[in-house]
Amino acid sequence: MSFLSNSDTIHVEVCLQGNDARPSALRSNVESALKGYFQTARNLPRNVAFQPDLTHEHTELVRSVLLERDNGEAQPLKAAETKYRFHFYATKPEEAQLGLFSNEEGSDGIDSVVAASHALLPAAQFVGLWENLIYEPGLKEKLLKFALSALVFSQHGVDTNVIACNRLILLHGPPGTGKTSLCKALAQKLAIRTQGSYAYTHLVEINSHSLFSKWFSESGKLVARLFYKITELVSDQNNLVCVLIDEVESLAYARSAMSSNEPRDAMRVVNAVLTQLDAIKSCPNVLILATSNLAQSIDLAFVDRADIRLFIGYPGIPAIREIYKSMLAELMSAGVLQREVLEAEDAEEGLLSQLAERSIGLSGRTLRKLPLLAHAQYTSTALFELDQKINLSDFLDAMLEALEKHLGEQRLLKLESMEEL
Repeated sequence: MSFLSNSDTIHVEVCLQGNDARPSALRSNVESALKGYFQTARNLPRNVAFQPDLTHEHTELVRSVLLERDNGEAQPLKAAETKYRFHFYATKPEEAQLGLFSNEEGSDGIDSVVAASHALLPAAQFVGLWENLIYEPGLKEKLLKFALSALVFSQHGVDTNVIACNRLILLHGPPGTGKTSLCKALAQKLAIRTQGSYAYTHLVEINSHSLFSKWFSESGKLVARLFYKITELVSDQNNLVCVLIDEVESLAYARSAMSSNEPRDAMRVVNAVLTQLDAIKSCPNVLILATSNLAQSIDLAFVDRADIRLFIGYPGIPAIREIYKSMLAELMSAGVLQREVLEAEDAEEGLLSQLAERSIGLSGRTLRKLPLLAHAQYTSTALFELDQKINLSDFLDAMLEALEKHLGEQRLLKLESMEEL
């Protein structure tokens, strides 16, 4: 089964109630009902999950539906011209989340360390993560297309001695830009899109810092032991294994930058990581996802092995606006704010535009903290009335105040840092 499709295809991801994917006859029944619904419904949401208006029988089966184009565009659907591709899935039950990989104490006396966390996908905690990560248009789709293409090459047995394909993705950029979340969301998306070829998708998140042993020369052995366990998973061709190495510079620090005083164990770790990556790339059902806040500190041999190196920077104004709009919509949905049309308020007072322009240079992580800070700020004012929903313009004023306070604190931190130099 091919994972790829053309740009005209609408992917329909159907999250089912319960923890199993249901018999194929039921899925076919739901598919027919959804196609009929798509023919008659107007202004269907794209790139955001929604609950379709179906019969009671079908509503009991369907938790949510997500419509996406391959290129991420939100163009109106033309029912007569649309090609749908359905992906039915159910999230794994909590008891199926497999917990932690540990490097258990062996006969050589190495202490037990938590080397990695291990989960089966699709997982409930990652539902909605992909669509709520907001970047420049096409960035997420480019990443997904690459990952699917790499798996297609593996399926077809393309000789990696002829065409380089290490299935290694490196996301780098400043802290707080969502690199780790994007890797997890990508793994979840692959679990949904490739389930026709793989019975199970595993996410193994390596705890880089745990692989440095207090015992001299043992860190390289810890790396080898962890990858041996990963290889056991990969040996089952029914498994797709996504390995996430967060802050990879901890494990693959540039050997050329190591001084003569640097512990030799650090160099052994880099060598061990490179050796294990070279060994595991022969397995067609594994994808390595790495992130870094300090790409210039990564060993060049690791960087050279990455098939795609993608910079994840701070959001621009369009992305900032979308992040703010999504957060305000969530607060309206939760009943914290009054339901109002954002565009109407912005046309009248321009508060959302002001907020976006003042937020240039901030990470997505910082932006997502502001609503809580603004709420705390607003509830300290005389305007706040208990058990009353907050007016949108009042809350945007509070957001601006919280933002200015944050920017002021940033300037103070920079001054303090300069004084210490």
